[in-house]
Amino acid sequence: MSHDHSAGASHGSIKQYTIGFILSIILTILPFGMAMSGGFSKSTLLAVVGLAGIVQIFVQLVFFLHMNASEEQRWNVIAFLYTILTIAILLIGSVWVMNYLHFNMML
Repeated sequence: MSHDHSAGASHGSIKQYTIGFILSIILTILPFGMAMSGGFSKSTLLAVVGLAGIVQIFVQLVFFLHMNASEEQRWNVIAFLYTILTIAILLIGSVWVMNYLHFNMML
């Protein structure tokens, strides 16, 4: 029962996992600390939370899922982008339909 990982599977080093973990902790504590302190405006807090969330997604993708521009990861990146596109179409289409129905129900 050998575990052969030579079929294009790239695993990160301890250094990569540590960097990813530290960045994830910082990107979690920063918005939490800002929200708990209460000294920031709502727009500033919303911008920081949103930006930290987006950066957190990329940290997770790069350091833990090992998505990059390498040849081995090409199909994983394409599948991920297709999933994002599908979710965006679903969400935007749903909002569009609900807005259209709301407009027509108000007449």
